[in-house]
Amino acid sequence: MTPSRLFSSFPEVQPGHRPLSGCRMIHSIAHPTDFSDAGATAFEHALRLAIDNRSTLDLLHVGPPDEAGHWHEFPQVRKVLRRWGLLKADAQVEDIASETGVRVHKIGIRSLDAAEGLARYLQDHRPGLLVMASRGHAGLERWTKGSVSAEVVRDTLVPTLILGPRARAMVDSETGVLSLERVLVPIDHSPSPDGLLAMLDTVTNGSGVAIDVVHVGNSAPAVRGAQGEKILVRLLEGPVVETLVHAAEQADMVAMLTAGRSGLLDALRGSTTERMIRDASCPVLVLPAAAGPG
Repeated sequence: MTPSRLFSSFPEVQPGHRPLSGCRMIHSIAHPTDFSDAGATAFEHALRLAIDNRSTLDLLHVGPPDEAGHWHEFPQVRKVLRRWGLLKADAQVEDIASETGVRVHKIGIRSLDAAEGLARYLQDHRPGLLVMASRGHAGLERWTKGSVSAEVVRDTLVPTLILGPRARAMVDSETGVLSLERVLVPIDHSPSPDGLLAMLDTVTNGSGVAIDVVHVGNSAPAVRGAQGEKILVRLLEGPVVETLVHAAEQADMVAMLTAGRSGLLDALRGSTTERMIRDASCPVLVLPAAAGPG
């Protein structure tokens, strides 16, 4: 096992007043960054969702033990919020919490193995949602190929929003407006879809998006909504991945329930979910069968 430890945490904002309006559905959101332009879109999604949920936002960077802190290279939160019209030009760090209800922390993790470092963070902090790109040094591809220990992987059951290489953004980079009107929800008999829509309702903050529940095959499992009502399942025919990728062209996001004996990372390796992340034209929300957002 490669040793890793949290080596420093620099709060982008100090504790401040949280608006009383709205329901805080997701207590915290985490976003791994490698300081590259490739992760900028994923960061903007993490920030937008943190604002909508009044969540804590942890920006994570994993580096070797001898790496100096590079706080100035982290995503520029105030710059983005000014562009979105949510902060004044002369706003200070402490204004972020009072104006948006979000507390941002820049966290450095010392580890020779990025996958191990990220997994340790998830094990210790249990964020309600992880938002990441699928490529780059902080992306899913490197994470799933890392030498993560089995006991750590088993505890990484965290709902994860992943922006694949072909995914169009849900958040407008210039305005910060989130466009989420239709979610494609593929289901199967295993893992059981029980509780899936309730979890999805929590992640989407009960925003009333249109949910398109589909099953590729002739006999769909029964699905119940958040209030116990029976949900209509649309049947599709054809090769599973290709059929779902085609259906996703009409959606803003795909939400998939996935299960692995050793946790989320095991569930993604070589799975239908992994192929959807690679090929879908929209972001994929992975909801582990044994977990819900916190």
